[in-house]
Amino acid sequence: MNGSEWIDARITELVVEHGAVPPPWFMFPNTHPYDICWRMGAGESHMAVFCVWWDQQKHNFDESQRIEYFRKWPPPPRWLTWMMDFVWDLEPWECEDPESFDYSEYFTRVEELGLGTKAEFERDMDDPSTAGSF
Repeated sequence: MNGSEWIDARITELVVEHGAVPPPWFMFPNTHPYDICWRMGAGESHMAVFCVWWDQQKHNFDESQRIEYFRKWPPPPRWLTWMMDFVWDLEPWECEDPESFDYSEYFTRVEELGLGTKAEFERDMDDPSTAGSF
């Protein structure tokens, strides 16, 4: 089975089991978005499966459906910017200086939706107990 076939089979398996491909923090609780697990092994594989599945959904999901997906699986605060990238199709890595990408308006929207706050995100990102291995 080649990589594409394996990913398609895994997508089918997860959709049957969960109704959708769950986000990374559901499959790997207590991980950090910068953890090395996303660059090797099972975490890297799940991220590949999720990204292929999400790309397929982008053509079917409008903004409200994307938000509802994340209401079903609310992210830990440290995953908020990752979620924003997927909900609003942001690509901060395409900026000249990705570190300076301004998420302010998106934090406002996320807070209005009740999915978290910038303060919670910053606190969680700075928490050494959630740092992971990166």
